[in-house]
Amino acid sequence: MLIFKIFRNDEWADLQRLSETEGAPIDVADGYIHFSTAETVKKTADKYFSGVEELVLCAVEADTLEPLKWEPAREGVLFPHLYRKIRLSDIVWTKPLPVVDGRHQFPDLA
Repeated sequence: MLIFKIFRNDEWADLQRLSETEGAPIDVADGYIHFSTAETVKKTADKYFSGVEELVLCAVEADTLEPLKWEPAREGVLFPHLYRKIRLSDIVWTKPLPVVDGRHQFPDLA
């Protein structure tokens, strides 16, 4: 199952340069990397990244991540949280998230 992480352009550049990251400031503050599922990632983009340009969507295979925990978050929905740094080698694919008419345009998430 693919899960998704949205990075700002500078965060993505840091991950590429360093080969691993503790994530965005919210990830560091919470002590884990926040991921979304295909069903929740668009709401995540709307809630936390509204109007932000130059985002990168990263897909990761959930079955390969340890220690990954599914924990309740928004509206009691379970979200995947990674309790270690995310590594560049964890990323299956990346795609840009352009903004068109004020909304991020998502690729096929399959």
